[in-house]
Amino acid sequence: MTAPAAVIAPNLAARLERAQRKALDFQTTGQESRADRLYRRILRIAPSHFGALAGLGLLREQQGRIDEAEDLIRQAVAQQPGMVPLLVKHAHLLARQLRFDEAVERFRQAVALDPRDSTIHNELGMALHGLGQLSEAERHFRAALDLSPDHADAHNNLGTTLRQLNRHDEATVHLRRATELTPASSAAWSNLAKTMMEVGQVDEVVEALERVIAMAPDKARYYRSLSEAWRFTPGDRHLTALEEMARNVESLPADSRIEIHFAMAKAMDDIGEYGRAFDHLLQGNRLKRTSIAYDEDFFFEQFERIRAAFTPELIGRLGGLGHDSAEPVFILGMPRSGSTLVEQILASHPAVAAAGELDTFSQTVGAVLGPRFPADITAPDLQRVGAAYLDAVHLEVPGNTARAAIRFTDKMPVNFVFAGLIHLALPRARIIHTRRDPVDTCVSCFSKFFVNSQPFAWDLGELGRYWLAYDALMRHWRQTLPPEVLLEVDYQAVVDDLEGQARRLLAHCGLDWDPACLDFHRTPRPVRTASWAQVRQPIYRNAVGRWHAYDDRLAPLLEALQGKGRQ
Repeated sequence: MTAPAAVIAPNLAARLERAQRKALDFQTTGQESRADRLYRRILRIAPSHFGALAGLGLLREQQGRIDEAEDLIRQAVAQQPGMVPLLVKHAHLLARQLRFDEAVERFRQAVALDPRDSTIHNELGMALHGLGQLSEAERHFRAALDLSPDHADAHNNLGTTLRQLNRHDEATVHLRRATELTPASSAAWSNLAKTMMEVGQVDEVVEALERVIAMAPDKARYYRSLSEAWRFTPGDRHLTALEEMARNVESLPADSRIEIHFAMAKAMDDIGEYGRAFDHLLQGNRLKRTSIAYDEDFFFEQFERIRAAFTPELIGRLGGLGHDSAEPVFILGMPRSGSTLVEQILASHPAVAAAGELDTFSQTVGAVLGPRFPADITAPDLQRVGAAYLDAVHLEVPGNTARAAIRFTDKMPVNFVFAGLIHLALPRARIIHTRRDPVDTCVSCFSKFFVNSQPFAWDLGELGRYWLAYDALMRHWRQTLPPEVLLEVDYQAVVDDLEGQARRLLAHCGLDWDPACLDFHRTPRPVRTASWAQVRQPIYRNAVGRWHAYDDRLAPLLEALQGKGRQ
């Protein structure tokens, strides 16, 4: 005779609970395969069994099967949505998949249930930071510190967020506190080093990086960062340590080998061993190029389409119809062409605020015009682009676009592709094109490890061909844009006649002369580009003609700049 269902169900439930506890014992004692089989057996019988869903989800996370872990934990959360640790675990898994918007929602649920848990506030702040919602992230990091004033991670995360909000003095306070609370934290010292770099405190950069290297002597990126702040001399302690690491470079992962080669190139250049320096540059760039997806034909076709679309007739027909703000000054051109120097000179004027390298204009174009760019542009389109760009800049960089400023600078070099549309969307904006000797420009690019990758910069031939394509596009803008809009500034001319060129820059921007522009290296503002150290120094000449130290090794570049090679 079959037992009634009312009798079977409790018996089955009890057996499943015993099985789940046994699986958990297997899991905690390292018997993962036995736990796995038992959890799956439970779920075949009872697909919504909470303990098995949660246990198998945690097991999948331990196994590195994050997609499966997230799905299982999601199902478990649906069974018990009020369990805070499970909500937090699900949020962690979503964040590991870079699904920050969903992670934020889960963390918010956890905070609502347990608003006095400082760790959850800190982790919600990290997820918001991943979404780029820096002000909201700041609020939760501060909430974490209100609850736990010595929460080292919250100090570190708040300091990093404040740095990105250009509030470096506040950032430094929290990052220093993080290093005091966790003196063995390489992350805290590294973030302090980045902050000190941006405000030009070279000695403090070196001190922080020395601490990091002592804690993580096998991390190549710290040596490369140190090389940017340190002037090597024969036999100095940092050169000795770097050379020791370089002797074992082949045992390192590819990304670490790249950074060591760039660090060694800088060191060898400092001590005048230019042949060895260039050997390291070739090796580092060659390795980096293998990881870069770069289709130069695509770029060149884009440049051709831009030239074809932005005709003098189009510029004449739509000129003056965009937003009427006179705030923006766009500084553009090739990387390493003197754009940071020009921005620093302008930023030394009390009526100019420096916003640095923003990708805001390109993002605005995509959001407002979409696939219609550059065809069928209308006056309302241009006004929307201009207004949306200004709103985004004022929102993103509130500390830089201060009310006292008449102008702000946007120093994104690649905006040269948008010069025509910039003029149409913001006809009263000013554009400054920084130029430098083409060989010096390309060698400087080839010598620099770009954190935000410039895909054309890792091969000498590709560099030369890209420079030619850029130069052709800039010739087009010179021929089509009104002369009062576009000013060309030559790097060597600035070196030779700082005051004369500074006066030209200010006149172009409609600003009165201010002698502070001659002391640009004293201007205390954050600089995030690869030139962070150089612009803290007075004008110097040793970057002019730098390529001659390598001239016997530059044949692929020189041939490309002459239009030879790949067709």
